[in-house]
Amino acid sequence: MTWNFCMAETRPLFIGPRLRRLRRELGLTQQSLADDLSISPSYVALLERNQRPLTADMLVRLARTYGLDVTELASEDGADYARRISDVLRDPIFADIDLPALEVADLATNFPGVSEALLRLHGAFTREQEALARQQVSGAEGHGGDQIDAARAFLASQRNYFHDLDSRAEALSGEIEAQGGLRGWIGKQGVRVRILPPDVIGDLLRRFDRHNQQLLLADTLDTASRNYQMAVHIAHTALRGEVSRIVRAQDFGDATTEALVRRALAAYGAAALLMPYGEFARAVEARRYDIEALSRQFGASFEQVAHRLTTLQRPRDTRVPFFFIRVDEAGNVSKRLDGAGFPFAAHGGGCPLWTVHSVFRRPGEIVTQWLELPDGQRFFSVARTVVAGGGSHGALRVVRSIALACAAEHAPALIYADDAAGGTTPIGVTCRLCNRAECHARALPPIGRDVLSDEYRRSLAPFEFAES
Repeated sequence: MTWNFCMAETRPLFIGPRLRRLRRELGLTQQSLADDLSISPSYVALLERNQRPLTADMLVRLARTYGLDVTELASEDGADYARRISDVLRDPIFADIDLPALEVADLATNFPGVSEALLRLHGAFTREQEALARQQVSGAEGHGGDQIDAARAFLASQRNYFHDLDSRAEALSGEIEAQGGLRGWIGKQGVRVRILPPDVIGDLLRRFDRHNQQLLLADTLDTASRNYQMAVHIAHTALRGEVSRIVRAQDFGDATTEALVRRALAAYGAAALLMPYGEFARAVEARRYDIEALSRQFGASFEQVAHRLTTLQRPRDTRVPFFFIRVDEAGNVSKRLDGAGFPFAAHGGGCPLWTVHSVFRRPGEIVTQWLELPDGQRFFSVARTVVAGGGSHGALRVVRSIALACAAEHAPALIYADDAAGGTTPIGVTCRLCNRAECHARALPPIGRDVLSDEYRRSLAPFEFAES
C-alpha cells in the first residue's frame, strides 16, 4: 500500500457521500465506525455531511482499519458531483438559465455541501412530480391500481432478478430434461397431464385438479404456450418454497399485492425453467439478442423471451439490462418489468412518439428506435406486436405491443442496432413529467408549468407555457 500523498499542501478533503457509501457497504453503523476509528459518532456524522474535512491522519487510519486503498479514498468527489449536477441541470426547468461548465465545476469542487443539497432537492422535486403524475394517472384505477403499482415497484427494486429462485429453477431444469421434458417430469410426480377441448375445460387455459392429480390444459394453446403453462404449474408446486421465502421477507400490507407478487414470481420461475440462466445467457451472447432466433431455440414465444431478457442480472454473469413494457391499442399498460432501473418504470408507455404505440400499424414487424429523454438520457428500443388467444375459429384474439429498451451504450451488443436508423426521437416518460414545450404530440401540460392564453396566434404545439 502506498502512502505517498500530502494533504497539508492541498485544499481540505471532503468525501462525505463516499464515506457514507463505504460505511454502508461495510455494514457499519455510525457508532461502530466511530468505535473502530476512536472518534465520536457525532464527528462521523459531521464528516458524512461534509461539515468537516477528512484529515490526513483520519484517512490513513480509515485505510489501515479496513484494508482500503488510500489513494482511491483520497480522490475527491468533485468530478462525480460535477457529472451528477450537469445531469440535473439538463432538466428543461433550467433551460433558460446560462450555466457555464466552469461554474458547475467550481460548485462541485469548492462547495460539496451545496452540491449535495442541490442534488437532494432536485431528487425530492422529481419524486414529487412523479407522485403527482401517478396520483392523476391512477386516480381512475382505484385501489387496485395502487396494488399493481406496489407489486411492480417490488419487482423493480430487485431489478427483476431473484437469485435463489433462478438458481433453483436452473437446477430443476436439468432434472426435467433428464425425465424427458416438462410432461415427463410432471408425470413422475404422480400428476397426469390432459389436453382438453373448450367444451370440457371451458374458458380456462390451465387448471390443476388436485383431487384427481390431473393438470388440465386447453387444446387451443400452441406449443410454446402449453409448455409455459406446464412450467407455471411446476413453479407453483416445486418452486413454492423459494417463492414463499421471497414473499415472507417483505411486508406488502395487503393480500392482493402479495398475490400479484406470487403470480409474478411464478411466471419468473416458469421462464427460468424454460430458459435456464446459464444456457440462455450463453445463447443470448451467441445470437446477439436475436429474439426470434432465441424463441425457436428454446421453444418459447417472442414475448416470453423478451420477458426473460429483463432478468439476466446474475452477479458476475450479467447481460444487457432491459426495461420491458406491454401495452394494448388503447395505451393501457398490462405488464411492466424493469431490470435496469430506467425512468420508464413508474410511468413508461405514455409518450405517443414511442413506437411501442405505432407498431400496431405494422403487425408482426420488429421496429427499432433511438430515444432521448428530456434530461439527455438515450435509449435503444425494439418493439413488436404479439397476439394472445385464438387457437380456433371465432376465438378471441388480443393484439398487444411489447417493447424492450436498453441504454444506448449497450445497443451495439444487439443485432437490431446494426441496421437501425441513426435519427433519435425525443420522448418523455409521460406528458405530465415532460417539459418539452415544442412537442406537437403533447396531450397534457406538464406539472408546474402555467399555460399561456393568446388570442392572436396559434402554434403547432397544443400548449404554450410561461417561462417559469
